[in-house]
Amino acid sequence: MDLNTVLAQLETADEEETEKFLRQYIRENSHTFSFDPEEESLRSKLCQSVLSVLGRRVKPSCQKTCLETLRILSRDKRVLAPVATREGMLILGGMARLNAGEEGDDNQNISQEDTQSEEEERVVVVEALKCLCNVVYNSPAAQQVSVDVQLVHGLCATLRTARTWHHEVGLFTLRLLFLVSALRPDVRGVLRREWHAVRLLTEVLEHTLDVSWVGPYEAARPDPQALPMPAEDNERAMEALKALFNLTLSDTGGEEDDHHFRLIAAILRHSLMLKTETEEKTEEAHSHAINLLNNLPVSCLDVLIDVPVQGGLEIYGGKNMDAVQMLIDFMEKRMDKGSNYKEGLTPVLSLLTEGSRHHREIRRYIKAQVLPPLKDVKIRPEIGTTTRNKLVRLMTHVDMGVKQTAAEFLFVLCKESVDNLLKYTGYGNAAGLLVARGLLAGGRGETQYSEDEDSDTEEYKSAKPFINPITGHVEEPMPNPIEEMTEEQKEYEAQKLVNMFDKLSRQNVIRPMGVRPDGTLAPLEETLCDPPEDSGSDSD
Repeated sequence: MDLNTVLAQLETADEEETEKFLRQYIRENSHTFSFDPEEESLRSKLCQSVLSVLGRRVKPSCQKTCLETLRILSRDKRVLAPVATREGMLILGGMARLNAGEEGDDNQNISQEDTQSEEEERVVVVEALKCLCNVVYNSPAAQQVSVDVQLVHGLCATLRTARTWHHEVGLFTLRLLFLVSALRPDVRGVLRREWHAVRLLTEVLEHTLDVSWVGPYEAARPDPQALPMPAEDNERAMEALKALFNLTLSDTGGEEDDHHFRLIAAILRHSLMLKTETEEKTEEAHSHAINLLNNLPVSCLDVLIDVPVQGGLEIYGGKNMDAVQMLIDFMEKRMDKGSNYKEGLTPVLSLLTEGSRHHREIRRYIKAQVLPPLKDVKIRPEIGTTTRNKLVRLMTHVDMGVKQTAAEFLFVLCKESVDNLLKYTGYGNAAGLLVARGLLAGGRGETQYSEDEDSDTEEYKSAKPFINPITGHVEEPMPNPIEEMTEEQKEYEAQKLVNMFDKLSRQNVIRPMGVRPDGTLAPLEETLCDPPEDSGSDSD
């Protein structure tokens, strides 16, 4: 349908005709996501015309049709100027029952007829929320206006009715809150301090996940025979987790204390124990829970293993390792995917690293799973299908973030001991971490760990003298290439090699490096000039 025709008809059409013309436009464009640039000004005018209709007293079916039209138009970020105004956002906020600002009350009253049924109202509210999601996502101007008219106030007010809201109303309310908090970092502090959004979202999550408390920070174990979590509940829970992630991304001076963060950690532990209708959705939900756990103070992670009612493993001080095992399983799945390590794997590696660094029982349990005592050292540490093999391979990944995160995880499992790390990885795989940490000369990291000793297997002890420290495995004896050379030939080959290195160095192709006494790399000429540290004194 030609846009010029639609606009001409809308100028003189009554309510029923308006609805008829717009329905035809919707049928023709419901699956359109790429628009003709030459019709940009016409679509912008249509936005304005639709808003004008919504500003009048029209029946719910016409409101729904107008909002569906606006939702299609809002997919094009170039035509949103009429909507990204105070008037436009107030109209949409009123339709969504968000009470956006004082003026929004008037618009809400205009848009709500006494004869409007509950079902008709719900449909209008959902369409208005969908429009707001599109508009806020695509228009920085609309983001600013949403702040000016205090749209977040209305969103937080809606969160208080979470126990009674319809699925789609809740879903798009949470999604809109996620978008505003993601796109406007300056609003996060206001949401936390003035509107108590973290507490409200925690209550939404607690209700949606049907948490039943059996202790201060312990939820009842999900019934193994229970049906999987309904898809709709899972969708709302994930949106709440995403919004909470934004609000806890940095310390913006909220009202939350240690108790509240521990409460969130307990709810997240419960969510890790739940299964949804598909394995893919379960993994997605667990991914959002892991992202949020990374934002919580690391001191709160003991909630994951301290569940007295359910009990735990005596070997780990009575701590329950079910949640930690879920995290290890999740890490394995993400490694086996072989792609998207940056977003998919590094969050769970970071969480396991910090949990291991600060909680001894977590580190001991993970190390038993990931770095069991070495027996077969005939194969290079990066070759194989064990968790250790996969992580060692990641230590030389092309992505710097992935490489560093994997190396740090293994380093912490080894109690930040260089000797222990090299035992499991070999010097070649660990070189990047050691350079970054200034530990090329050996030693330990800064974190203090317990004094429990690692015991080596008899197989490892017997093979240790024959292990190549660079590759981390026992190599088959290789023939000596210079064994049959005369002394003159050896000297000739050595001089030839020196000349080659010299040439490459002069051309700045390579730069000879050395290790300073503090374990850091430096140009060779500098390390030769550094005076050796005084090792004659035993004093600290």
